[in-house]
Amino acid sequence: MSLNAPQIIEALAGLVGPGAVIGDPARMGAFLNEPRKRFHQSAVAVVQPGSVEEVQAVARWANGNGVKLIPQGGNTGLVGAQVPLYGNEVIVSLVRLNRVRSVNADAGNMTVEAGLTLEEAHRAAEAEGAMLPLWIASQGSARIGGVLSSNAGGIQVLAYGNARELCLGVEAVLADGRLYRGLNALKKDNTGYDLKDLLVGAEGTLGIITAATLKLFPLPEAHETAFISLASPTQALELFYRLRQRAGSQLTAFELMPRFGIDLQLKHGMIARDPSAGPSPWYALAEISVPRGGAHGVLQAGLEAALADGTITDAVVAESLDDRNLMWATREQMSDVQSREGASIKHDVSVPIAAVPQLIAEGSAAVERIVPGIRPCPFGHLGDGNIHFNLSQPVGVDGKAFMAGAEPVHEAIYEIVTRLGGSISAEHGIGQLKTELLKSHKDPVALEMMRAIKQALDPNGTLNPGKVLG
Repeated sequence: MSLNAPQIIEALAGLVGPGAVIGDPARMGAFLNEPRKRFHQSAVAVVQPGSVEEVQAVARWANGNGVKLIPQGGNTGLVGAQVPLYGNEVIVSLVRLNRVRSVNADAGNMTVEAGLTLEEAHRAAEAEGAMLPLWIASQGSARIGGVLSSNAGGIQVLAYGNARELCLGVEAVLADGRLYRGLNALKKDNTGYDLKDLLVGAEGTLGIITAATLKLFPLPEAHETAFISLASPTQALELFYRLRQRAGSQLTAFELMPRFGIDLQLKHGMIARDPSAGPSPWYALAEISVPRGGAHGVLQAGLEAALADGTITDAVVAESLDDRNLMWATREQMSDVQSREGASIKHDVSVPIAAVPQLIAEGSAAVERIVPGIRPCPFGHLGDGNIHFNLSQPVGVDGKAFMAGAEPVHEAIYEIVTRLGGSISAEHGIGQLKTELLKSHKDPVALEMMRAIKQALDPNGTLNPGKVLG
């Protein structure tokens, strides 16, 4: 017998206390309104457990009573994994599990709870003289549980890897309420399957992450940052290769941007001035992190050599923290500014690094044939092959009409990505947005394995129903 909303709310209140349950839809806005405003289902309730034991109690009760749960961190996800799909789910908000359990800078790890924001984790590490090198635009709101569940990437994947590679261990509540105690600080542990890697990136479909042990690194002594003018993505790729040869793992970021995105930010007042040396079709933002006692001037030397042989046309090297902040703000606002300009079709894709110029050239030509006057704004992490292939509506075209014709544009971009050996979702995940796309592009055997894992860990379909596998 299925329970109605009042019965569910009453039962949850008995488990975690009435003050930790929200049943009034008018108070659920912060938990339902996701960044892209694409998903608009309600929830039966929002429950905010205050301890791991309370998360276990909620899962155990829900699994036994046919109530579906959606784990949620900071509600910053872009594919709808963290918000309802059907309207009969309960959101499990982890915001109250926000403790820093330990920081060991010398050993290079910290253990934090899932509700801690990424920015708070940064501050906790830096207070001990260490660095957690995971930087994303939403880090002030994104929480560790969601960051790991979505396997977030960001601007330093080039040197340090994505969230999965920065995670040593997790603690997670399974669908039936059992607790997986996988917190450890081991870099070597060959004792069977790596269960941590199942839970990281699973988007809350296999377990509710409640805490994690993360890798820390020494704080750099300095940063060398430059905004570099280039003729094309091909030249940007050549520059990347050269800087990586010079700097190795000290090259911690290499981002690609078109002039169009900078012009939009100047137009809409999002940056006070142009960070570049002047108009150019393309730009790269490169950063070298200098370790304590390391050599300075590596970036400057590399740029001088590239300028001499024509690989680049100009560059601005940051001379102050304000300069560096402006350069990074320009990069981080590339996506947001498109919303101010009107409707935009977005793709989070990856291809082998060497194929990035081909992706941009073929993709831009393909979408122009479909929608004449469309304005491509491909940008992103050239250093790891992840490009946000975004497309702004043509000038004077109705935004709703533009978005209504998005499907052929999607198909064109994904066809090119697949042909080049890439991925239809580089860092945002699948959620509820790309479930059908996953079915049509993922290897059938991989899908069978994923379904078998889901069935083994969550046979009742309690956790995040309909997400990822559909």
